[in-house]
Amino acid sequence: MTSGSPAIHRGITRFNASDESAAQAELHEVCASSAWGSKLLAQRPFASAETLFTASDAAMAELTADDLAEAMAGHPPIGRPKPGDPTSSREQRGMAGASEELKKEMLELNLAYQEKFGHVFLICATGASAEQLLGALKERIDHTPDQEREIVRTELGKINRIRLTSLIEEEAR
Repeated sequence: MTSGSPAIHRGITRFNASDESAAQAELHEVCASSAWGSKLLAQRPFASAETLFTASDAAMAELTADDLAEAMAGHPPIGRPKPGDPTSSREQRGMAGASEELKKEMLELNLAYQEKFGHVFLICATGASAEQLLGALKERIDHTPDQEREIVRTELGKINRIRLTSLIEEEAR
């Protein structure tokens, strides 16, 4: 589906027409940052998927360190999707077939990363293999906190776009 398709247009129209509490709950499922969700709610109605994505990117760019921490708190560690959460499982599908050795190494590095940075290792895992995720973690664990905060912001933006697309596609059905 493209952002200009009639189905996506219906999804945007439906999202725009949702009452505020329902739209807020849907946005919270996309991103746990209340500041991000509030910024998007304040800009409704959206003319298209692209205007929604642009607003999402702008809101992400404005998040404070505390807002980013709130957003990250909504994400489970790579390799341990939230039980019963189909979104988390789908996004981390690349870890499903990983060897026990790779999973063990991922767990150890996840813990070291959390110890160093104070939050989960966050990456847009959609479409990535277990080896790619482990490689990214190995690379990023050597970053400074400032470097990592900006990478996390970028990764959250990617995740939000994927989740927003899913939201408006689901609403279009």
